[in-house]
Amino acid sequence: VQLQASGGGLVQAGGSLRLSCAASGNIFSISAMGWYRQGPGKERELVASISSVDSPNYGDSVKGRFSISRDDDKNSVYLQMLSLKPEDTAVYYCNARSYVDSSWTDYWGQGTQVTVSS
Repeated sequence: VQLQASGGGLVQAGGSLRLSCAASGNIFSISAMGWYRQGPGKERELVASISSVDSPNYGDSVKGRFSISRDDDKNSVYLQMLSLKPEDTAVYYCNARSYVDSSWTDYWGQGTQVTVSS
């Protein structure tokens, strides 16, 4: 599975951005996709995830501001980010979780920088 993310950039606090991630390769093995982020000096954390069977899952710090969606025809997942705060500044990574041969594997995109200025 290969993941291509796009849509990061610089935005002022209160602004919005939309991240996109397209999957290719063995897409039929993917059970869930999502976004993680890693801010300066911080550990990587879940932002949001979505699967075909469960409701979307969000990290506590983004609930009510971010929304994840998917387009199965395009093998893509999107993250709409509203009311951005400086603490949302991070590298955002697209993630796909695959279940093959009774084991789980995580795939990662290249990361896209989101910078929110105050």
